[in-house]
Amino acid sequence: MKIKSKLLKIVVALLCLLVVGVAAIWIMDLTVRLSAKGYILSQDAAADLEDVDCILVLGCKVHDDGTPSFMLDDRLNVGVELYEMGAAPKLLMSGDHGQTDYDEVDAMKQYAVDRGVATSDVFMDHAGFSTYESMYRARDVFQAKKIIIVTQEYHLYRAVYIARALGLDAYGVASDLADYAGQFGRDVREVLARVKDLWTCVFQPEPTYLGETIPIGGDGDLTNDASSDFTDKDVDG
Repeated sequence: MKIKSKLLKIVVALLCLLVVGVAAIWIMDLTVRLSAKGYILSQDAAADLEDVDCILVLGCKVHDDGTPSFMLDDRLNVGVELYEMGAAPKLLMSGDHGQTDYDEVDAMKQYAVDRGVATSDVFMDHAGFSTYESMYRARDVFQAKKIIIVTQEYHLYRAVYIARALGLDAYGVASDLADYAGQFGRDVREVLARVKDLWTCVFQPEPTYLGETIPIGGDGDLTNDASSDFTDKDVDG
């Protein structure tokens, strides 16, 4: 009987820990979403904001042939539309270019230039390896103060939360132009990512790379790779 009693106490204790853990995750996830919710705007409302430094488009998968995935294509489409609406004078493409054979940001800039955006108005953040790093570098490397973030809604809450926790005057516009396969899995992972980044924002570690400043009010071509060739596609050039 004593063994059964001890086992019962252990099971009850484990269940209590599980309930507390789930509750803590739910509270932290809710904190991130509620904190960011009021700063997520429609395209029209975002275009009415004043003195926005840039539209920050967050990177996503690029196919082997260099074309954007469906989700990234939608982010870019909304980002360029906001630029065309006059929401901000510059676009900042932030994504993963940590390997020579994988380059999100070059493909993102190419998309904007092909849409008629002046190449000098499109900056590339080659070291946006995470949402947190993209926001940190937007503030410290590109010296942005007021930004509009573009990504899918499930991701937007965390992006806006991080940006504002880092002191940016940040707003978000969702780019959900379609239904995306595998969204349930992304939603589940995003809950854990919100919890992780809530704590990341408490400690605020430096990103993988910082480097010299490249003010967002200047020339976006300063962020081009040596192999980049956007000049001939510049409609103003």
